[in-house]
Amino acid sequence: MLCDVRGASLTVSPDRFPDPVEDLQADSRESSARAVLAAGCFWCVEAVFRELDGVLDVVSGYAGGDAATADYHSVCSGTTDHAEVVDITYDPRRISYGRLLKVFFSVAHDPTQLNRQGNDRGRQYRSAIFFADEGERRVAQAYIRQLEAAGVFNAPIVTRLEPLTAFYRAEDYHQDYARLNPGQPYIAAVALPKVEKLRKYYSEMLRGGTRASPRPPGRT
Repeated sequence: MLCDVRGASLTVSPDRFPDPVEDLQADSRESSARAVLAAGCFWCVEAVFRELDGVLDVVSGYAGGDAATADYHSVCSGTTDHAEVVDITYDPRRISYGRLLKVFFSVAHDPTQLNRQGNDRGRQYRSAIFFADEGERRVAQAYIRQLEAAGVFNAPIVTRLEPLTAFYRAEDYHQDYARLNPGQPYIAAVALPKVEKLRKYYSEMLRGGTRASPRPPGRT
């Protein structure tokens, strides 16, 4: 078994993780699209997706609840409907929605943990894909079924598919947190191993191609 940084056991190496059979088709006239994903602490998830070629921006925030409770104090209480999410702006001509989901499932978090990621516990840390339209919902659902059929994980995938009604940007001090705070203990223990895993297994997907050695996550 191969364990990821959160403890989930994969039955295949991440470099053998399947590509989505079903994906969104890029429109040559479309230069940007969005994907909103929940995978535990947004500091760590943001650090992973900022590494990818074709990702134009990543913003940490909240989704699933209403504006009145879209603040860190309220969300951390675990009593809101919000999840910590990242809003990824990407160029669909360079990276597809399905390829983002591949990284989401294989590197960014453990999709078999219910309402938690490691020691972070509560509904705000749930695994979720917030779909903006039927196409995103269809691709996400098909990929989950594909992974389950392939037995990629040794436990059931618990990722929720939730309609995106609104995205609320998190407080400024949360943005680009891992790059700005590489020595923070939580970042060193949780975020950096994820980034290192991404570089090890998916070097061809990174900005500028293969990177020889780890460095603090952030823009290039």
